[in-house]
Amino acid sequence: MNAVGSTAASVPVRGVDGLDAIMRRGGESLRRRMEQIELHLGQVTAQAGTPLASHAATVTAGGKRLRPLLVVLAAESAGGPPETPDGEQRLVRAAVAVELVHSATLVHDDMIDGALLRRGHPTVAAVAGRQMAAATGDLLFSRAFAELARNADVAQLSALSEASSALAEGELLQREDAYAAHVAVERYLRRCELKTAALFEAACRLGALTAADGSPELAAALVPFARRIGLAFQMLDDVLDVSGPVERTGKSRGTDLLDGTVTLPFILAREREPDLAQFDLASLGGPGGPGQAEALCDRIAATCALDEAREQALTVVAEAKATLPAILPDGRSELLSLVADAVVERYR
Repeated sequence: MNAVGSTAASVPVRGVDGLDAIMRRGGESLRRRMEQIELHLGQVTAQAGTPLASHAATVTAGGKRLRPLLVVLAAESAGGPPETPDGEQRLVRAAVAVELVHSATLVHDDMIDGALLRRGHPTVAAVAGRQMAAATGDLLFSRAFAELARNADVAQLSALSEASSALAEGELLQREDAYAAHVAVERYLRRCELKTAALFEAACRLGALTAADGSPELAAALVPFARRIGLAFQMLDDVLDVSGPVERTGKSRGTDLLDGTVTLPFILAREREPDLAQFDLASLGGPGGPGQAEALCDRIAATCALDEAREQALTVVAEAKATLPAILPDGRSELLSLVADAVVERYR
C-alpha cells in the first residue's frame, strides 16, 4: 500500500479483500468520502509531531479502512450527512476517530504479544521498543477522542468510549485466558465481541448518528448487524492465523498461539484430537517456538477444525445480512450487505 494521504488511485479499500464491488457500487460519492478520510487521517497523525507522528503514520498506513467504510455506509444508508461543509466534516472526523482507535489497539496488541510483523512490516515495538509502542498507542487513542470531540456530540462520544472500554475488557479477558488448558467456545465468542465486534458496532452507530436522517434508534438497530460482522471477522482472522501464509496475513503463522491466545480453531481441534487436548501452549516459548507453532498449526488443520470454524463464521455472516432488510428497506442496505460479503471474501 502507498502512504497515508496519497492520491485517489491508492485509496486502501480499493482492490483489497473483495471490497472492489462496494467501491464500484458506491460510485463517486463513496470514493470521494474515502479519499477525504484518508487525507484527514494523514493530517491528524502528522500534526502529532515527531517522533511519535512517524510511528503513528506507519501504523495507520496500509489498512483496509473497513471500520471507516462502515461509518460512511451507515451514514449513507440513513440518507447521508447534512449537505453542508460541516456535515461532511463531521462524518470524516467520526470515521477517522474509529480508525485511530483501531490503530491504537494494533500497536498495543503487538507490544503485549511481542509480535514482530504487522501488515508485513515490522511493528512499532519491534522497531522502537515497548515504551515507544505504548506511547504511540496512547497518542492514537487520545487523537481519536480529540478528533471526535470536535463534533460536539455526546451520543457519538458515548459510542466510541463504550467501544474503547469493551476493547480493554476484551484484552483483559484474553490475558486471563492465556495458555489456559480449557476455554469454552462461549467464552471465546465473548472475547471476540469485546475485542473486535465492539468497534464495528461503534462504526455503524457513529455513521447513523452523523446522518441527516439518522437517529439514536437507527444507530441502535444497526448494532446486531455490526456485532455479527465483527464477530465473523475475528473468527475468520483466527482461522487465517492458523492457515496463513505470511504473504497473505502479514504476520507469522501461529502468532496468536505463540502468545498463548486460545482461538476457535484450537478449541475445536482440542475437542477432536485427544493429544491436542493435552497440548501446553506455554511449551512454544522456547527458541524453536515459531517452528513449533507452525507444526501445531498443521496438527490443528489436520483435524478439519478450520473448516468447522469457517462454517460457523459463515453462519454468523448470514445472520448479520438477515437483520438488514427490516432496518433499511427499499434497497438501502445493499452496500452494508456487500461489506458482509467482503468479510467472507478475504478468507476464500
